[in-house]
Amino acid sequence: MAKYGKKAQAKVRKVMHERKEGKLESGGSHKKVKSRKQAIAIGLSEARRAGAKVPPNPNRASKTAAKKSSKKSAARKSSKKSAAKKSWKKSAARKSSKKSAARKSSKKSAARKSSKKKSSAKKASRKSS
Repeated sequence: MAKYGKKAQAKVRKVMHERKEGKLESGGSHKKVKSRKQAIAIGLSEARRAGAKVPPNPNRASKTAAKKSSKKSAARKSSKKSAAKKSWKKSAARKSSKKSAARKSSKKSAARKSSKKKSSAKKASRKSS
């Protein structure tokens, strides 16, 4: 089975002819194309846009896959960071609440001790009188 269709062959033939005449320009910079390989690449690219039977560009496929994977990994990293921040906030809140609870309980125990002392002092004064 043929990899390239007739339309693709015609596009490449036309582009190569333009290159020989010195009329072929690159897409972005509009510089004259002198390289044979670059001319073929341009012809295949035009054929792909026209809908001809041409295999996909292997360089393009890997770049788009890499972009997708890098976006996913960036999203994972940011979600991990935000999760870490949230857990840090939670742990900080827990620590502060534990500290405040410990302070309250120490105050309560101190109050209980002082009230016990007062009550024992009252009992002692009652017994002596």
